[in-house]
Amino acid sequence: MALTEIISLAGYAIEAAGVLVVMIGSVLSTINFLRGYRHQSEGIAYRVYRRQLGRSIILGLEFLIAGDIIRTVIVETSLENVAVLGLIILIRTFLSLTLHLEIEGRWPWQPEDKGSAQKAS
Repeated sequence: MALTEIISLAGYAIEAAGVLVVMIGSVLSTINFLRGYRHQSEGIAYRVYRRQLGRSIILGLEFLIAGDIIRTVIVETSLENVAVLGLIILIRTFLSLTLHLEIEGRWPWQPEDKGSAQKAS
């Protein structure tokens, strides 16, 4: 098996891991929500659910980006493929940043407010 085939398979495996992270994170978040929504005050269970679900989506996006980079830059190095990769990374980065802002209420580079972190946990 050629090195490019191995690297291509690694890229697909990393992308598959990203999909699994989103799927498993979604299922676990939903199970946690269904178990705990009756025991938590109004709105808290939903915010915890959104935070857990969003974090699994963000983590899955990171894996998908890594898989795209490996497969496109290492295996298929044409200017068109690199441009498509750049566009995909921009879209996925935008999604990650906006999801982070939606979930955490702050940009990733802003310091965490210690008071709000204790309330959400």
